[in-house]
Amino acid sequence: MKILEILRSEPSDRVKEIIEVHKKEHDVKIFELYKNKDYDALVDEIFAADKVISWW
Repeated sequence: MKILEILRSEPSDRVKEIIEVHKKEHDVKIFELYKNKDYDALVDEIFAADKVISWW
């Protein structure tokens, strides 16, 4: 499964741990929205993913 993890701010240690668990079983892509404001690229990534998780 392709998972897109959208980070709206710098991730906490707990969020980093959860993402690492996801990486063990799935194809994970991370989009750092707090660094990259390319919304066209974000929309493309959302449609390419099977599942999207947005982190604060």
